[in-house]
Amino acid sequence: MLRLYNTQTRKKEEFQTLEEGKVRMYVCGPTVYDNAHVGHAMSALVFDIVRRYLQYRGYDVNFVMNFTDVDDKIINRANEKGVDPFELAEGYIKAYKEHLDDLNILPATVNPRATEPKTMKQILAMIEGLIEKGYAYTVNGDAYFRVHKDDDYGKLSGRNLEEMQAGARIAVGDIKENPGDFAIWKNAKEGEPAWETPWGNGRPGWHIECSAMCLHELGESIDIHGGGNDLIFPHHENEIAQSESFTGKAFVRYWMHNGMMQLDGEAMSKSTGNLVTIEAFLADHESDVMRMLVLNGNYRGPLAYTDESITSAENGIKRLKSGFRPATDKATGTDTETLTAKTASTRDAFTQAMDDDINTAGALGHIFELVRSINSARDAGATAEQLRDAQDTLRELTGILGLELTEKEGSGDADKFINLLVEVRTEVRAQKLWALSDQIRDKLKELGISIEDTKEGTSWRWE
Repeated sequence: MLRLYNTQTRKKEEFQTLEEGKVRMYVCGPTVYDNAHVGHAMSALVFDIVRRYLQYRGYDVNFVMNFTDVDDKIINRANEKGVDPFELAEGYIKAYKEHLDDLNILPATVNPRATEPKTMKQILAMIEGLIEKGYAYTVNGDAYFRVHKDDDYGKLSGRNLEEMQAGARIAVGDIKENPGDFAIWKNAKEGEPAWETPWGNGRPGWHIECSAMCLHELGESIDIHGGGNDLIFPHHENEIAQSESFTGKAFVRYWMHNGMMQLDGEAMSKSTGNLVTIEAFLADHESDVMRMLVLNGNYRGPLAYTDESITSAENGIKRLKSGFRPATDKATGTDTETLTAKTASTRDAFTQAMDDDINTAGALGHIFELVRSINSARDAGATAEQLRDAQDTLRELTGILGLELTEKEGSGDADKFINLLVEVRTEVRAQKLWALSDQIRDKLKELGISIEDTKEGTSWRWE
């Protein structure tokens, strides 16, 4: 039985959908004002893995990920570059979609944008409705949400409204009724994008954009809302306030938040420049390495981006690929009872781990055990037919996690090259050149290849 950690209740809960067999899932996408970094990739990969597993469990997933394409940051960056803000956003959206494809992330069912006519119509309807119900007010062309009107404001982040407002002061010239009120519409400034409304020309606030896109694409209530844990407050807290005040219904059943990718002990951030772009990462690594980096950790915790963690991910990919190596030329068959049993148990163990709040590290552990069994059977002389079921299961389970495990062009000869080195080492050992033999073994170990010498001969495998 699938259980997910719900940020709002702070506990794992049995997953039950609003509509049987169907999942309505919304994930906050990027604000497109700069090149995406691997922290963005982490969040996208986390929810791609969640989505893939839900689909494996038989759910029909309506997956919505938005693009924030009008925002202060976009406008400021466009002004710096001397370009149109819409053109700036369009360029970064195109690049981001290409990165998602490179990372083998499934396309969203729909990618709504804040500036689309359908979204803007929904935004204006929500603001008008909130004003009519007394949850929002206008002043000088701006519109603000009254946080004190929402009795359970702070329920997601665990913050108390009175404590949040304690010591807060309305600055000179501030037009808000309360320092905690947040903008849902901003009066137009000269040269900025603007839309015509009954209360003046302007543009939407960030929080109302997501509420409107989610409402338009998925309805008044959804099953899963995801995003980085840096969005819990104020963004997601404000989404709840707006949406539930407007519809009068519960907005989200399960709030899921991923941790932050950390570089040098700090969260990656565009604003600080503490980041590695997706483009730079993919120039040096296979896309599977980025996914393995995420799979190795707990999606809710911080993820360290270090040389060590990347090397560990690379070695993990090599180990998984080793499970697909064909039977040896000398294979004549062997007792595969152990392999058959391991194959049967691995799928159940994998599902049990993933059902526990998408425990990918635990699921990988079971997959690696299967790889060890496959490699042991191959070394013992298992034929291609004897390996087939286990390798098919390996392909299926790694596919559920979104791993492609394909070889780069030219890398298909790696096994032949390693076999050649092992043969050379065997000749060296026959001549009792032990130091050279050990040197070859140690060099192969540095490459993640384990050598085992037995009475029957020498075998190798990826560690």
